[in-house]
Formats: sequence, C-alpha cells, structure tokens
Amino acid sequence: MIEPSDITALILAGGRGTRMGGVDKGLLLFNGVPLAQHTHQRLRSSGGVGHMVINANRHQNTYAAFGVPVVSDAQADFAGPLAGFLAGLTHCTTPYLLTVPCDTPLFPLDLASRLAAALEANQADIAMASAPEVDDNGQQQLRPQPVFCLMRQKLLASLTHFTQAGGRKVGAWTTQHHTVLVPFDRPGDDPQAFFNANTPTELHQAERHSP
Repeated sequence: MIEPSDITALILAGGRGTRMGGVDKGLLLFNGVPLAQHTHQRLRSSGGVGHMVINANRHQNTYAAFGVPVVSDAQADFAGPLAGFLAGLTHCTTPYLLTVPCDTPLFPLDLASRLAAALEANQADIAMASAPEVDDNGQQQLRPQPVFCLMRQKLLASLTHFTQAGGRKVGAWTTQHHTVLVPFDRPGDDPQAFFNANTPTELHQAERHSP
C-alpha cells in the first residue's frame, strides 16, 4: 500500500501566465489567498501526501514564505509542465511524486489516494486523472488531465533523456510508460473539480463555485 508519507506533492507554479497577461499566476488571489498557497493548504488538508514542494521560476522568495521548498526549472525558457515534472523528480526524496497545477483550485481532496490506489492496483508507472468534459457535440466524455499525475520517482532518468532530446509534451512522455487513467466521475464527484483558471474571468468563476 502506498502511504501518504511515500508521496511528495509538486505544486506547479512555474508557467508564464500568458493568458493572465504575463502575471505570476501562482500569486494571484483566490478567495483572498494566493493560488499556490491555496493549493498547498488544500493538499495539506487532504492528508494524502507527506511532503510538498513548489515549482516556481519567478518570485521564489515569495513562494518560499509559504513554508514549502521551492525548486526551479533547469531550463530558463519556461519549458512547460514537463520541465516542472523534471525539477520535482530531481528533488523528490520519496518513491512517488504527485503533480498538481496551481491554477485548478477545486481539485479533488481524494486526488492522491485515488491515483495511488490505481497505480498500485495496476502496477503502473504513472496514474493520470481523467475527468468528464462536454465535447463539441454536447456529449460528455472523459478527458485525460495530464498535469495531474502520480508517478514513480525512478522515472527521473527517462524524463531527463526525453527533455534533453527536445520533448515538451506530457502525453508524449507518459505514453512511453505504463500509464493508467483514473476517472473522476463517481457519483458525488464535483464536475468542476478540474476546471483550470486561465483568465481572470475564469478565476472569478472558480471563486463563485468554491464552497
């Protein structure tokens, strides 16, 4: 059984924030609290992880004030989520790393436990969340959420090789490994749980939906 103490949660706050006008998204306020700090508090309240770290490429001292270690991308060009994954795996001292973006403030409190159960049951290398979304035809489909992953720390060498070869897309890397998709569509699951706020308007929408 994978215990919470076996899992380090990586809060992804290292992006450019382009659709937010270039601001540091993790420091935008959600119900009065910076998004990255809110994510930290939500992870801590879930009880599903034993350790936490923040991936940030700007304002590292501000993030460090949240009481969580801060790691930056090895690359200096905001290379995307995989660069954050790599920074997290490099500094991870537990057998598993959970990745959670800072801009999805309603993510499930049982995220870590459900991903861990699926990874163990399937003897997988990576467990990736999938969530219901309405497609262009108005039909509800389960869609992978590639930045919500639980992965084995031993994948560090693989990801290092992939990124050094120019790889940037999460899906292109995860398909190289035994990856299990974990649906978050049970009765009682919040259909808005994986809503990510890419614009100020979307952030206000998430605030209105929050408890």
